[in-house]
Amino acid sequence: MAEPEWTSIFQITARDLKDSWRLEFDESIVPNRQQPGWKKSIVYTSARFNCSECGRRWSSNKVMVVCNMRLAYGQGVVKVRPSRQNCKICSDAPMEKPSITSENIKPLLQNLVEKIRIKCYNEDLGRKKKPFRSFDAKSPHEPAHCEACMQGICPKTKLY
Repeated sequence: MAEPEWTSIFQITARDLKDSWRLEFDESIVPNRQQPGWKKSIVYTSARFNCSECGRRWSSNKVMVVCNMRLAYGQGVVKVRPSRQNCKICSDAPMEKPSITSENIKPLLQNLVEKIRIKCYNEDLGRKKKPFRSFDAKSPHEPAHCEACMQGICPKTKLY
C-alpha cells in the first residue's frame, strides 16, 4: 500500500467534486469515534498481509478502511486508516498493515467519493445504501485475527 498511489488515484477520482480534496493517512483515527465536524465512512476491501515475525502470508476479503472526512471553507480533507490484522500463528507478533492492490484501491476510493458526495454535499445519488463488495472471493475473512473484530466493531463478522 503505497500512499502516493492512493493519493494519485484519489485525486483522479475526486476531480469532479465541487471543492479541492486531499487524502491523508492517520493512524490515530478509530472506527467508532470522530472529531466534531468530521463525518465518518467505513468501506471494505480485500488485502494481503505478511507477518513480520514468521513470514506467513494471508489474505482477507473484509479489510475495514475507516475514513473521516471534513469540508470547511472550500477545502476537503479525508483521513484514512486501514485496519490491521494479526498472524494466527505468531500470537505475539504486531498487527500487520494490509497490502492493498491498485485494482482494489480504485473501487474503494470511488465508493469513498460517493460517500463524500452524500455526506458532505448532501447529494441524493438515487441509490440505496450498499456496502462495498470485494470481487476477490478466494480467501475468507479472518475475524479472530482482525483488528476491527478484536477493537468489537467489525459489522461484517456477523455475516460469517
